[in-house]
Amino acid sequence: MSSPLVTNKKLLPDYSKRRDRLLRGLRSQGAKNLLITSPYNVSYLTGFTGEDSFLWITPKEVVLLSDARYEEQIQSEVKDVELLIRTPSTTIIDAAANALAVRDQAEIWVEAASTSVAQWERLGSRLPNKALASCSGAVERLREIKDAYELNAIQDSIRIAERAFKATTELLEPEMSEKQIADELEFAMRRLGAESAAFKIIVGVGERSALPHGRPSNKPLRDSSFVLIDWGAKKNGYLSDLTRIVLTDKPPANKPSAKLEKMYRAVLQAQMDAIAAIKPGVLMSQIDAVARKALEKAGLEKRFTHGLGHSFGLEIHESVRLGKGQERPLEAGMVVTVEPGVYIPGFGGVRIEDDVLVTDSGNQVLTSLAKQWDEVLGA
Repeated sequence: MSSPLVTNKKLLPDYSKRRDRLLRGLRSQGAKNLLITSPYNVSYLTGFTGEDSFLWITPKEVVLLSDARYEEQIQSEVKDVELLIRTPSTTIIDAAANALAVRDQAEIWVEAASTSVAQWERLGSRLPNKALASCSGAVERLREIKDAYELNAIQDSIRIAERAFKATTELLEPEMSEKQIADELEFAMRRLGAESAAFKIIVGVGERSALPHGRPSNKPLRDSSFVLIDWGAKKNGYLSDLTRIVLTDKPPANKPSAKLEKMYRAVLQAQMDAIAAIKPGVLMSQIDAVARKALEKAGLEKRFTHGLGHSFGLEIHESVRLGKGQERPLEAGMVVTVEPGVYIPGFGGVRIEDDVLVTDSGNQVLTSLAKQWDEVLGA
C-alpha cells in the first residue's frame, strides 16, 4: 500500500475501514470472528479510549462489551457499534461468556497475548459447547502500518515533546536533580497540550547515563558535564519517543572530554547510517547491522547492548523491532525509533534517538531537534 506523508490537514480515523481490514486478515487465517481483549486494540478499532472493555467482531456484527462507568463516554466516542453493558456484579470475562453463549459460532477466536490463563480457562468452562482458538497479532499487524490520521497524531505528539524539551533545557541549573528535570519536562508537555508523558521519563546525569532505562534520582546536574534525557509525549492517544544528550558545562568555560566526544560522534554516525538504510523491503535486522558496523569501526560495538529501535503509536513498544534476528522486511507506513547507544559503566552513556517513517521510496525523519556535535556544543 502507498504510505501517506504527514500533512497539516485535519483528519479523522476511519474505524470501519480498520475493522474491514481486520476481517479480511482473519478470513485468510480461517477465522470467522475474534474476541478482542487488548484495550489498545479496542481503541484502534472503535475510538473508545476507556479501559476494562472487550470487542466482539464478526462479518455480521461488532459488539463493544463494557460497563456503566463508560456508557456515556462510549456514546460520545464510538459510532456504528452495538453496546452491551455488563452489571456491576458480572466480571468482564463472564459477561463475554454470556454474550458468546447465544452466538451461533461453534469456534470462538480469542486474542491470546492480552488474555490471561485464568480468563481463558474461565471462558472455556462457561462455553463447554464451543471451541476456543488462539489468535495472536491480528490487530497488531494492522497497527504496524500507520494511516494518515495516525501519522498526524504522532507528529503532533513529537512537536509537543520537542517544544517542551527546548523549554526545559533553557531552565536547567546545576542544583536541579534528575527527578526535577523529568518533572519539569512532563509538566511542560502537559502545559503544551499533552495528555501525559509517553512513558516514565529517563534522565541520567554523568555515569548514570550508562543505565539505558535508569529512573530519575536526586543526583544533581552539577555532578557531571552531561546528561542523557529520553522522553516523549502522549497526544490524542498517540506517542513520541526521543533521546538527546545535553551538555551542562560548555565551552568556553569547559571543554567536554575527548572520550565523550568520541562516543557521541560514533553513535551519531551509527544513527545516520542506519536511517539512510531505511526503506521498504530492507530487513529489520539489516538496519540494526548497519548501526553496529559503524560502532564497530569506532571500537564501541560491544558497548551497544540493546536493539536499534522499535515501532510505536498507541503503545511505546509495538510489534516491529529493529534488531538481530528480525528477518522481516520494512514496509511503507511503519514508524520506528532509531536509537543506537553505547554505555560505559563508571563513565556514562550516549544514546541519540529519532522517530522515522518508512515511505514508499525511503524514509522521512519526523523529529527535528538538533543533534550534530557542534550544535550540541552551542545549544
